[in-house]
Amino acid sequence: MALDLRTRYDADVVPLDETAFFERQLPALAAERSHLAVPGARELGVQPFTLETPAGAWTLAVEGDRVEVGAGASGRAHARLDAGELTDLVYDRITPMTLLTAGTLDMARGDLGDFLDWWVVLRSLVDGREVHTAGSVTFAGRDGEPLELHRSFRIDEDLVEAAHFLSEAGFLHLEGVFGEEEMAQVSADMDAAFGSYEPDDGRSWWATTACGARRPVRLQFFDQQSPTTASLLADERLSWIGRLSGEGHLARTEGNLIEALVKPIGVVEGISDLPWHKDCSLGRHSYQCCGLTVGISVTGADERSGQLAVVPGSHRALVQPFSFRDSWGLPVVELPTRTGDVTVHCSCTLHMSFPPVDRERRVMYTSFSLPPRPRDGAAPSNLEQLGRVREAAYKTVSQTPSHGV
Repeated sequence: MALDLRTRYDADVVPLDETAFFERQLPALAAERSHLAVPGARELGVQPFTLETPAGAWTLAVEGDRVEVGAGASGRAHARLDAGELTDLVYDRITPMTLLTAGTLDMARGDLGDFLDWWVVLRSLVDGREVHTAGSVTFAGRDGEPLELHRSFRIDEDLVEAAHFLSEAGFLHLEGVFGEEEMAQVSADMDAAFGSYEPDDGRSWWATTACGARRPVRLQFFDQQSPTTASLLADERLSWIGRLSGEGHLARTEGNLIEALVKPIGVVEGISDLPWHKDCSLGRHSYQCCGLTVGISVTGADERSGQLAVVPGSHRALVQPFSFRDSWGLPVVELPTRTGDVTVHCSCTLHMSFPPVDRERRVMYTSFSLPPRPRDGAAPSNLEQLGRVREAAYKTVSQTPSHGV
């Protein structure tokens, strides 16, 4: 599987005529592509869903082997969009999660989960992608045999083998990339840098623990605080990761290059540990994916200290970008790491982090993006996108009741 999944350019986005979209364009797509959407929609158990715009209201429903679009507001769930939001939703520049983050999610009935389910169906019809059904994603090695998902690699091993695993599974665990002394210096640099960050400074995130302590948990632009970290960004051991796909992934050269994160025990307020999500859950999958998100383990992590978990194959599956369901039939792999290990995941691979129980975790995140295309405009970096996803995560788990999220 190629990791360059980009199919759209911002320059091609034109404002939708709402009436024409719901009364002619979407029904025509449904007539052509319902076979891609309906089996997965039935597994999701979608119910009739109304989308209301200033031009009117239309209800989407699965009837027989077709997605039908009818005038009127008869859906069991009902969302309101302005004309610009509808255009951006159809063109994959936003998702329902973006509306939540912006504080503009407007639902007369139902909840975010209903909207995300139908977002999957809409993406299938507009993009010509099959909605995921249980058993549709399989994993094969280069020899055709089943792929062993619980394995790790080293950067002195076969790059082709690691690249194949990444394309199939959507993640990698790389052992012993950096030394313990290097990571100890990075950790010391983090301790020294904490005093350089303040709440609401626009370059750090903060959380409150159960004992009332206010802690910095995400330090942006950390290479400017840590000479050791700055040298690692130019290190061949990190550059090796960018060459994995063979598609020219590039490290960022300006702005927020790397972030240092602390995962405290007992966070009661703020953004620290995240539920299941894709890094493209706020939209722009078809403009930017797949980027590569790289986690450098400053300390080790296990089930008691905030380790990462991933859903292999989810980068190949059209599923909700902010949830996980056992009914999908996709596996979950936990990624315990030792100091100096590195994790890599595609920007559209579902992943989450556990809250630490016994020990704090320290980790740094950087990213590689696909090379720009001639018609690409300016776009947020993977880390900027990830920051917005974290904000959406916090709002979701702290404010919004919704099924499947």
